[in-house]
Amino acid sequence: MAHVTERPRTASRPMLERLALDAIYEIAKSFAAAPDPVEQVPEILNVLSSFLDLRHGVLAFLAEPGARRSTGSVNPYFIAATAFTRQPHEPAADVLPQKVARIVFRSGVPLVSFDLEQEFGPEAVPVRLRDQGGQTMIAVPLRDPEQSHFVFGVLTAFRSHEQDLAGKSDIDVRVLTMCASLLEQSLRFRRRIARDRDRALTDARRLLQSVTEKYEAKPEPVKISGIVGDSPEIADVIAQVRRVAGTKTPVLLRGESGTGKELFARAVHTESARAEGPFVRVNCAALSETLLESELFGHEKGSFTGANALKKGRFELADGGTLFLDEIGEISPTFQTKLLRVLQEGEFERVGGTKTIKVDVRIVAATNRDLEDAVAKGDFRADLYFRICVVPIVLPPLRSRAGDIKPLAQVFLDRFNSSNGTQVTFADDAFDTICRCKFPGNVRELENCVNRAASLSDGKVVLADELACNQGSCLSAELWRLQEGSAPIGGLAAGQVITPSVRRVPPPTDPDTSETVVRRKSSNTTRDELIAAMEEAGWVQAKAARLLGMTPRQIAYALQKHDIELRKI
Repeated sequence: MAHVTERPRTASRPMLERLALDAIYEIAKSFAAAPDPVEQVPEILNVLSSFLDLRHGVLAFLAEPGARRSTGSVNPYFIAATAFTRQPHEPAADVLPQKVARIVFRSGVPLVSFDLEQEFGPEAVPVRLRDQGGQTMIAVPLRDPEQSHFVFGVLTAFRSHEQDLAGKSDIDVRVLTMCASLLEQSLRFRRRIARDRDRALTDARRLLQSVTEKYEAKPEPVKISGIVGDSPEIADVIAQVRRVAGTKTPVLLRGESGTGKELFARAVHTESARAEGPFVRVNCAALSETLLESELFGHEKGSFTGANALKKGRFELADGGTLFLDEIGEISPTFQTKLLRVLQEGEFERVGGTKTIKVDVRIVAATNRDLEDAVAKGDFRADLYFRICVVPIVLPPLRSRAGDIKPLAQVFLDRFNSSNGTQVTFADDAFDTICRCKFPGNVRELENCVNRAASLSDGKVVLADELACNQGSCLSAELWRLQEGSAPIGGLAAGQVITPSVRRVPPPTDPDTSETVVRRKSSNTTRDELIAAMEEAGWVQAKAARLLGMTPRQIAYALQKHDIELRKI
């Protein structure tokens, strides 16, 4: 705030106009820097007093209908700010008389009174000014910038009588009107900032709630075209399938062997507009180049030995539907050229034919090979790669979505019971054991594991020690341990082929035995060896089984076969 000297009582009009301009400048600076313009009003009123001798400044706002103030009375307005220290319970009417306030609130125009007592009576003079002689009052309205007809406040100031009152009051009115306008704009700007802040906070809360619900709420299990799972990994894949299904874009399913690529290919088909059309599958790796060409394009009668009739190819059979090209990475470079033409033009000729056939087919391909590496080595055409790999969808291995193992195992067990008329169940410890397995063969291996355990179970409940992995007869478990520290078998890394030398891992040394016992095949175990092992193990079958490299079930069978009576120690 600039240093201000008190204005002389008999200032000339040019001097008053200069002081008024200086006052407006200081007031504008104050409002610009104020976070809350209403809190700045007392300082503004002091500026008016210092520069223009306008004293007893008061800012009043229209009260809410029926609002009761601290005095207990109901007033049409309340005092928002003053240029002086106000008593806590001082009535608003003593600071700004109601007669004056009502006139400005109702008329919406500035009010100038050169003698309040004479015009409105003694009660119209504020209590603080009644013993200070004649007073000139200037009151201006504050309007809502968005509703110009609505007056929400009154800004008032007083000055002692001077000689030339009428000639200088217009300067006072202009100054107060400009102050009111600056306050209106500041309040409007602050209201907009508050509204934008509230809107931003609301949006942030809504976004936070949405994110929280997404990650905290447990989604319903996802089942689509036989796909079971509620893990985030499988849910993300299904979301991709649903998004791409509505288009005609080629899809390339990538992932390890046994991850269910055909199921997802069917899901792309059933979720698309072609669901009513045919779904045709071709395993490209199972056919030679010659047979693959005949299977895909068909052949004319007599085109080669054994072609006794015209045969439509898979492309024709899939017309209006979806053609699933499984193991597409295994086709030869020569046939890749022929396939590329069909994918580009949608037309081909049958083997031995000359008629061009056009088809409308959605292509879904699948592979567990590293096609990028094959392209770099020249084993796979780059243009064919770009034609089929428009939307790649990577299927997660089962070990990366361990939460789906139990529901999948239950589905396979229910399917086994339905097919065989049984009621086999898994004990909780059996499920726990399965869920800890790595399953390098993925879903296909899990199904085999469940079927094997259910088939070999003696009763209706499969226990944990009846599972192959707990009996040392699980090949994939052995392979996983042999490959520990590197990628497991079954195409776990794209393009990587692992052919481990399978051998049985030696069992841990039993703390009760001091010498190593060589494992033997159960079929070659003699009666004397069985008795010797049982003697050494204190006739504990499980311990004797470990000594002989057998499972508890195998040694029980061997004891029964050799008619060896168990001894109780």
